[in-house]
Amino acid sequence: MQPTPTAASDWTRDDWTAFADRLLAGAMAHASAGRGRITPPGAEGGYGRDVDGLEGFARTFLLAGFRIAGERGVGVDHLIDFFAEGIRTGVDPDAADRWVRMEEHAQAKVEAASLALILDLTREWIWDRLDARTQDRVIGYLAPVVGDDTYPKTNWLWFRIVVQTFLRSVGGPWSAADIAADLALHDSLVREDGWIADGAERAYDHYVGWALHLYPILWSRMQGAADLVAELSPGRTERDIAGLDRYLQDAIALIGGDGSPLIQGRSLVYRFAAAAPLWAGVIAEVPSLSAGALRHAAARVVSHFDHHGAPDDQDLLTLGWHGEWRQLAQSYSGPASPYWAAKGLLGLALPADHPVWAAPAEPLPIDRGDFTRAIAAPGWVVTGSAADGIVRVVNHGTDKALAGSLGGDSPLYARLGYSTATSPLLDDRAWIDPLEQSVALIDLDDRATHRSALEPLGARVLDDGTGWAASTWLAHTLVPAPTPGHGQGLRGEVEVLARITTHSVVRGPWEARIVRVDPVDESHDLDELTLRIGGWPVAGERPFAQNVEHAARVAAGELTSIIRVIGDDTVEPLVAQRLDASPLGTFAAVPVVEVDVDPGTWHTAFVELARTGEARIDLGLPTISVADRGEGVRIDVTWPDRVETSASVPLTRIP
Repeated sequence: MQPTPTAASDWTRDDWTAFADRLLAGAMAHASAGRGRITPPGAEGGYGRDVDGLEGFARTFLLAGFRIAGERGVGVDHLIDFFAEGIRTGVDPDAADRWVRMEEHAQAKVEAASLALILDLTREWIWDRLDARTQDRVIGYLAPVVGDDTYPKTNWLWFRIVVQTFLRSVGGPWSAADIAADLALHDSLVREDGWIADGAERAYDHYVGWALHLYPILWSRMQGAADLVAELSPGRTERDIAGLDRYLQDAIALIGGDGSPLIQGRSLVYRFAAAAPLWAGVIAEVPSLSAGALRHAAARVVSHFDHHGAPDDQDLLTLGWHGEWRQLAQSYSGPASPYWAAKGLLGLALPADHPVWAAPAEPLPIDRGDFTRAIAAPGWVVTGSAADGIVRVVNHGTDKALAGSLGGDSPLYARLGYSTATSPLLDDRAWIDPLEQSVALIDLDDRATHRSALEPLGARVLDDGTGWAASTWLAHTLVPAPTPGHGQGLRGEVEVLARITTHSVVRGPWEARIVRVDPVDESHDLDELTLRIGGWPVAGERPFAQNVEHAARVAAGELTSIIRVIGDDTVEPLVAQRLDASPLGTFAAVPVVEVDVDPGTWHTAFVELARTGEARIDLGLPTISVADRGEGVRIDVTWPDRVETSASVPLTRIP
């Protein structure tokens, strides 16, 4: 089928419902005989076909629930009947297509939260109409959550809270101690400015929004939740809304001009679930962003994927970004996993007479003009350039690792930069050989070093509006051991070669990257090592590459990536190419610089990412100079358009 509207348009509520109904029809066509499982076509997931079917039902039920609630049960009898039958089958112990139970597989704990959430949301149209035996069976299905301390200490905490809150509302078992412990865990994960880490690691990604901010808002509206808040955590709803409000001010700035979310972090196959926190902001009535701004931002995200073929011509969501690309998924993902994208359609739970649908649309931050902002918790400096619509992140604080640990870099987290127009390389080699947006030492065996766990040195916007961020790390090689594919870097035997410190000064599409290599002991001869600095990756069917005046340039379509070494005319940058390493194209190309290591001195490179017409290799040559000043560094940059930046920045971690 044809995409609904164009990628840059605002959507009416009718556009939203038409899109949702396409997704529902496509998925429901693959239901089992008793409708207890929905299993779209595709290879079996890492947890097996039974789990795949449960995922398909529960995640599609999310979307059906939004539609039923938003229509107040009118005109959606086909959804009510279909999913009510599926529930009766799912909890029937004798049904061939019953649901996998929590005692049988832990993934059922995830899906149980969607079941409970929508049973609460659609209570008068589904739960209240179920026969008593089915209601008892549902309670029995959900009951093992009580007292179960095996949940990971991550966003999973909300799965236990949501299920127990529903159980409490229908006379089932529940535990105040469990809910209090989970709320305390959530509070322990809260960081600066509304950001929330997904666990003890420095794991900042879309889970901040589509899980850790979404569930508190939805939970607070479940039956009986207000009583639990009053008893266990007075004032928490107000705190949750304030945190969401602050987070959204950053999150809305991370959406590209074409509506693309930032391509960073795990579970990217959930695609437009990235719109979920925007709708949560509408529901919570956050004060800093209008309902029209949030609705329009959500429409830009969802319509981006609709415009690029997701769902596909069978109205199915595949494992991939735009089209199908299985490498983007985690090892456990199955054919129904992408349907967590339904969260991005949460707004459909708001009826047609809700004020959000009549609120005037407001442009995205990227539409309003160029901007630079620093985000403290993940250690990011964000730049957006209105001319090409690209939002870029320079990353000096996120690696999905515990501070002080040494392991492999995850391409999804530990690269120096991410954007709304590029994807990190994600082939098997990318996990052991950091290339794009990296600074690595190459040893005599051609092994590249990793930066996890890095030590953040800070991130801020300078007085002249440019951004600065920096980090330091023990550069180490890795002999990897098998590691479950949950997005984190590989583990294995490491060998530390040296310390690398890297500063990034950024302005629009440009980054001045300043790197120093220092010995950590006398066991390695740094003169035998090569320093490799990788630029932005671009991908397409036939990337174009060229070298001009000591700069390497690669282009795919309208997108151009450039790297240039500064201060050493003997170095010729080169272009590395990888096949089937990116969800954005068959061939990926990365401009790189390789220089001999000069310990204790600063190596400088200039990195650029822009669309055709904005990347100007023929502008004036940039200059970068660095001078050590006691406990800090003085960095002077003359940008290609001759604007100058001077900054004095620290060498050590900011307290």
